[in-house]
Amino acid sequence: MAAQTRSLVSFAHVASVERSIEFYADLGFKVANTVVPEGRSSPVWAWLESDKANLMVGLASGPIDASQQAVLFYLYFDDIKQTRAALSERGHSPGEIKYPFYMPGGEFRLEDPDGYVLMLAQIQAAS
Repeated sequence: MAAQTRSLVSFAHVASVERSIEFYADLGFKVANTVVPEGRSSPVWAWLESDKANLMVGLASGPIDASQQAVLFYLYFDDIKQTRAALSERGHSPGEIKYPFYMPGGEFRLEDPDGYVLMLAQIQAAS
């Protein structure tokens, strides 16, 4: 019998866990857990949740090179136009909404503070 994966959660190394918590809060994520080692005042790891989406962020042991981030994170929303407008209002720089054949509801690109590429998408076409 083949192994049966029950869940998959991404773990991103980041320059600042606190900065990542603030950024992902604008995408609806809430902190479910953090680790603040003795002698430190800020977290070195956090578990973030938003509905069915989970993400772990942990303090990187070295510099983060945005040009070397080779993973795309897809985040799905009910209304892609409203999502883009809300992020723009909060000071982010989302890309233009595009409608490729595989995403007729539309998608746009957004980079997090460490250069990870987020593709924000609407699976179903707007009616």
